[in-house]
Amino acid sequence: MKRNVIETIMGGVVLVLAIGFLAFAYSRSGLTSVSGYEVGATFNRVDGVNVGADVRMSGIKIGTVTELKLDTETFLAKMRLSLQDDVRLPADSSVKILSDGLLGGNYVLVEPGGDETLIEPGGEITSTQDPVNIIELVSKYIFGSGEKAKEGAAAGEAPPAP
Repeated sequence: MKRNVIETIMGGVVLVLAIGFLAFAYSRSGLTSVSGYEVGATFNRVDGVNVGADVRMSGIKIGTVTELKLDTETFLAKMRLSLQDDVRLPADSSVKILSDGLLGGNYVLVEPGGDETLIEPGGEITSTQDPVNIIELVSKYIFGSGEKAKEGAAAGEAPPAP
């Protein structure tokens, strides 16, 4: 009987430590959403961006993506961004979707403009840049170089030496 009590107490201590570790890891991970004002942006594509993705400026997280939806009239992707209250963007600011490394997810980068007027809460960022599809670029490079060699051979040029 005495052994069961000790095992129960040790199990409780392990659970408390595990919960404490998870709470600490969550608070340090930056997964919490940023509360502040919202702005919108319209993209042709938003590949790799999900709700909750980071919005960064100069490498520092200043917000999160709060909504992604398809505009059924224009078939463009509408994105809502929640930005920190103390980060006020000039009206000519731009946003682009970048990759967080080869294996990482995508995030939204804000590049501030120089205009003196600011984007109001609920406003729209009009200058956007879609994500670069790395697989598409690699296939263009591989198949594009093959096409040039075929064109040269058709024109009577000698193929390049290996």
